[in-house]
Amino acid sequence: MNQEPRGELTIRTLAMPADANPAGDIFGGWVISQMDLACGIVAGQRANGRVVTVAIDGMSFIQPVHVGDVLEVFAEVDSVGRSSMNIHVEAWSRRGRIGDHVKVTEAQFKFVALDEEGRPTPLPD
Repeated sequence: MNQEPRGELTIRTLAMPADANPAGDIFGGWVISQMDLACGIVAGQRANGRVVTVAIDGMSFIQPVHVGDVLEVFAEVDSVGRSSMNIHVEAWSRRGRIGDHVKVTEAQFKFVALDEEGRPTPLPD
């Protein structure tokens, strides 16, 4: 089954040895960090301002990421509330920089827009 990524390519980065465990698999926390950065970019653009991550829902790892893989993170706004939004995010790995393209994980990240004082603020239309 050849599945396509959902969302816009937001971040592309190379998995390096410093990001790996002794077996050569990239730490899950590093992958989550890249996903949070991508979601923050998308959420900040939608809010036209400051946003913070408040939750991560439904995440499980499907495939490992290896040293030398290119991690690609795709994100899109899934739903919007008054001051919060859900961002759908998928992480895909390009094996050995040019090889197979496989989904690593996906999740829903929830963000809240903040004003200058750090309080929730309504999202623009």
